[in-house]
Amino acid sequence: MDEATMHRREFLKTTTGLLTGLVVAGSPLALIAPGRAWAVDLTAFTSSEAAMLMAVARTIAPHDKLDDAAYALVVQAVDSDATKDGNTRRIFREGLARLGTEFIQGTEADRVAALKKIESSEFFQSVRLKTLQVLYATPMAYAYFGYEGEAFSKGGYVLRGFNDLRWLPEVPLADSGPVPM
Repeated sequence: MDEATMHRREFLKTTTGLLTGLVVAGSPLALIAPGRAWAVDLTAFTSSEAAMLMAVARTIAPHDKLDDAAYALVVQAVDSDATKDGNTRRIFREGLARLGTEFIQGTEADRVAALKKIESSEFFQSVRLKTLQVLYATPMAYAYFGYEGEAFSKGGYVLRGFNDLRWLPEVPLADSGPVPM
């Protein structure tokens, strides 16, 4: 075989990545995710770069019990942006290279310190913005945080959710102020 040809497997390893994981059966994500296994097809990043991006997103928005599947959606959105624009891809790759491969193995304190050093960079600001936009707008995060979604289509908050705060103590009616007539 000559040097100009490439095997399909080598081509796939060099041009795409695949980020995979498992949703824990007892988690709220198991109710939302279509199956226990999830995968994100990557076009701009390798699997190791995607794992680093996931570690960055998890460090920016740390929720210990929120499953990696929610953070994988952030990686997928970043990958999509990098696929569309070569300059964006370059910014992300340079930012990941600046963090280094040891970033994933570091303690959370080490990861936070590393990100603080680059927090004014375009890379960090882009990943931070994408993390906040995507992570907190997913049904998986909604289920994790107990957010039931918008109320307008369900009749509003007056009849649904207006007074269902379980974490506040009940207020006695006599001390609650004037009674409307």
